[in-house]
Amino acid sequence: MLVAIERFHLIVSDLQGNTRLRLLVVAVAMLAPFLFYFATAQSIVAIWNSSETFAHGYIIAPISLWLIWQRRETIARMPVRPYWPALAVLAACGFAWLLAALADVQVVKQYAFVAMLPVSAMLILGLRMSWAMAFPFAFLLLAVPFGDVFIAPLIDFTADFTVWALQMTGIPVLREGTHFSIPSGNWSVVEACSGVRYLISSVTLGCLYAYLTYRSFTRRAVFIVFSIIVPIVANGLRAYMIVMIGHLSSMTMAVGFDHLIYGWLFFGLVMFVMFWVGSFWREPAEPALADSKSSVSAQSGALPAASTSPVLAAAALALLCMSFWPFYSGYIDRASANPAVASFAGFQSQWKDAPVLPDWTLGYMPANARFDRGYQRDGATVGLSVRYYRNQDHDSSLISSSNHLVKDKDAVWQQISAGRHREVISGTPLTVVESTLMDRLGRKVLMWHWYWIDDSFTTNTYVAKLLQAKERILMRGDDGAALVVYATFTDKPGEARTAMRQFLTEHTASLNSTLSGNKKQ
Repeated sequence: MLVAIERFHLIVSDLQGNTRLRLLVVAVAMLAPFLFYFATAQSIVAIWNSSETFAHGYIIAPISLWLIWQRRETIARMPVRPYWPALAVLAACGFAWLLAALADVQVVKQYAFVAMLPVSAMLILGLRMSWAMAFPFAFLLLAVPFGDVFIAPLIDFTADFTVWALQMTGIPVLREGTHFSIPSGNWSVVEACSGVRYLISSVTLGCLYAYLTYRSFTRRAVFIVFSIIVPIVANGLRAYMIVMIGHLSSMTMAVGFDHLIYGWLFFGLVMFVMFWVGSFWREPAEPALADSKSSVSAQSGALPAASTSPVLAAAALALLCMSFWPFYSGYIDRASANPAVASFAGFQSQWKDAPVLPDWTLGYMPANARFDRGYQRDGATVGLSVRYYRNQDHDSSLISSSNHLVKDKDAVWQQISAGRHREVISGTPLTVVESTLMDRLGRKVLMWHWYWIDDSFTTNTYVAKLLQAKERILMRGDDGAALVVYATFTDKPGEARTAMRQFLTEHTASLNSTLSGNKKQ
């Protein structure tokens, strides 16, 4: 045993200062996350492939590598000294990934995964060397397909801006939600008009331009903020101009494919002007390498490079830390799995069964169990739709951007408004999301929808995700349900509210008891 220990000590001693070994250790540690979190990396690439909005993700990593390569000589002269506090940051990234996995928040999983790359480099290479590569590492975060959350507010802003601009032009506008009519025709601000693609492209290019053009933090920050504001305002102008082109041409131009062409040409012009204006504040490049060699050498001499043993230890700890979280997540999945199908047999009502909306179906992902029924009493008709989720995954999730009250491309129904609404049911406050749907014939439906998780109701998707993560980490499963109560109305939504309020007053206790009875004990 002593002989073996002495041989190991001699091997380690022989490796002191071995640059190739250190490079190999760093490469293994940097590539390890792709092995441990392969499914997360695969989900990023899948979105790149399926969405033109995030197709730019393919070039982010090559650009980051190129930026590092540009500084290779300066970086090579810096000492390699493991930065041990980074281990706590790496553990925090892993824990964030675990919580996101338990709550099925894909974008947080993706950000946590990408963040592990620079943090593991900081742990192994040291603070000074990783700081020299700070922007290329931070630029990697732009590869994460994030931005869909801004679509709804961007649609609202674009609709507000367009209607305001048309009114300032003297054109009368009749608006309902994101749909509006002018004397020459009808228009609608949809997802493709939100400008989210312009915004994401502008921010990506703006960050790169700011890094290459300026040296001061203030100028870089100002230009990045500029690259956020400009495309949002420009998209409002674009939408207004397209409507005006259609209006002035009697709806013969800018109403088809040319609509998109005009948009991208305008965006290209806006980007050119933005970079041209930004060039007036260009700062000189960093001092030449020859001028900085002495300072780098002085800094390197102040803190000599660490031996190979600490580098190996840092890499081993990084690998151990990164591998733990997927393993623990798998253990929780197996321990909390519930093969049973939820049942609504316990839900009882004294109201009579009645059809409500035979041509409408809740546009949610497939659920473990579903309940759709209409009820009638004293002339009031109310519908109830419930989707119960269990053993959730990416294709069957309670909280998802794919879940809507109206199915995508529904030929009959469209949602025209939504907002939070507070009710008092049997003396207990209940907050719901109140939405209005309208069909092609002008029929209107008022809907209240909310979530049930951990025996509590909420409309906040962030709170719902946290409750879901808490339930799973306590090994109590991931059960949750989406509830929708609705009623038709003609002119006054108050009539629908009265009917739904009465229905919930009589059925909330039974409904909550039925949902709770399905939970894993």
